[in-house]
Amino acid sequence: MSHIVPVILSGGSGTRLWPLSREHYPKQLLVLTGGMTMLQETAMRLDGVADQAPALVVCNEEHRFLVAEQLRQIDRMPQGILLEPFGRNTAPALTLAALAITARDPDAIMLVMPADHVIRDKAAFNAAVQKGRGEALAGRLVTFGIVPTQPETGYGYIRKGSMLQSTGAYQVRSFVEKPDTATARAYLASGEYLWNSGIFMMTAARWLEEIRQLRPDITDACVAASQGGKRDMDFFRIDKEAFSRCASESIDYAVMEKTDNAVVIPLDAGWSDIGAWSSLWEVSQRNADGNVQQGDVMALDTHNTLLIAQHRFVAAVGLEDVIVVETADAVLVAHKDRAQDVKVIVSRLKDAKRSEHVSHRRVYRPWGSYEGVDAGERFQVKRITVNPGAALSLQMRHHRAEHWTVVTGTARVTRGDEVFLLTENQSTYIPLGTKHRLENPGAMPLEMIEVQSGGYLGEDDIVRFEDRYNRNSQT
Repeated sequence: MSHIVPVILSGGSGTRLWPLSREHYPKQLLVLTGGMTMLQETAMRLDGVADQAPALVVCNEEHRFLVAEQLRQIDRMPQGILLEPFGRNTAPALTLAALAITARDPDAIMLVMPADHVIRDKAAFNAAVQKGRGEALAGRLVTFGIVPTQPETGYGYIRKGSMLQSTGAYQVRSFVEKPDTATARAYLASGEYLWNSGIFMMTAARWLEEIRQLRPDITDACVAASQGGKRDMDFFRIDKEAFSRCASESIDYAVMEKTDNAVVIPLDAGWSDIGAWSSLWEVSQRNADGNVQQGDVMALDTHNTLLIAQHRFVAAVGLEDVIVVETADAVLVAHKDRAQDVKVIVSRLKDAKRSEHVSHRRVYRPWGSYEGVDAGERFQVKRITVNPGAALSLQMRHHRAEHWTVVTGTARVTRGDEVFLLTENQSTYIPLGTKHRLENPGAMPLEMIEVQSGGYLGEDDIVRFEDRYNRNSQT
């Protein structure tokens, strides 16, 4: 029996879930429902399905260490992590995955899943996957259509054709763009339409046949990008120059809307793509007042409201159908009916060249993280956490000096030609222009306060001489 290879597409940015979701820490890496991140839930979705091979993940190279670490935490080591230098939508991502899979197993079945979906009924999902296996082995391209529960205007739709008696799948009559409210009501009443989930299933070889026939330009660019790529630690880097010549196209537009071999399997499994804060409210557990409350929150005469507090106490009085999301550096307040418009705020932040859409105050690195504490015209204070056994690069800064004070743990410091240890309450000074490195040789996290001073304090003021994570010599 052919193996099922989960192909996890983890390239989205989730702008409508700002301020929790940011470019450097998008929604698939967040814990939004339950106790695991959306990526981790996706990786564990097929538990119990027979003949399942390790997953293949396609992600942006900016997120590679976060993706690898989250999979390691749940003991789901993938067969590979393909790094896209930039996004080119889902059709090229799937083509890159299919090329990698056919090199190992030409008969493998791909189950293509975005990393940012919620599916509450795993048993129902796995039953639908078993139906899809038979259709995929018959040479068909399978998509899963969500049984609609309301006249949703935020999703595309799939119109069902004739039923295939063997599995209960339907021929795809047409794909339909996002409708207006009146049209969505008509779709729901007809019973002929399903929501387009963005989940697909087919053999890797069959996908390559279809994409080559319908979009040979995408196929050629992906073949060149794969052949020109190289392995980097546990990752595979797609060739940047070759991939830059690839068109940006979705799976739907490139193939599924044009092929004669598409079928859809209805899926009723508590699905949501958490496309906006209102969607998170809908799928989350609510209290007697209809409120979803996370963090240090108190509500009075407040109903049907989403309240998330990450760093401070949040009090709500007299609210109805409102979204309140508090983070260390930004607070969002919106009516649920305007949840889709959060992406407009993100767009305005980009236009204003602000940083709040890019990263949180805490920034994650392969060695740990750092968090801004205070900043002024010529100084900056950071709290640095270095994981056990981890090390920053051997580096030098042209424009800033640094004072380091250890709060907990042990630090091994390289400063010029010196190498020495610091323990709690000990400190050192790194003059500007001095080659230096910080390491954690201990078994517990190293916590340190860094005070930077100088005329320029940007993170791009760095020259790397050695780096165990193979990052570029300059950021």
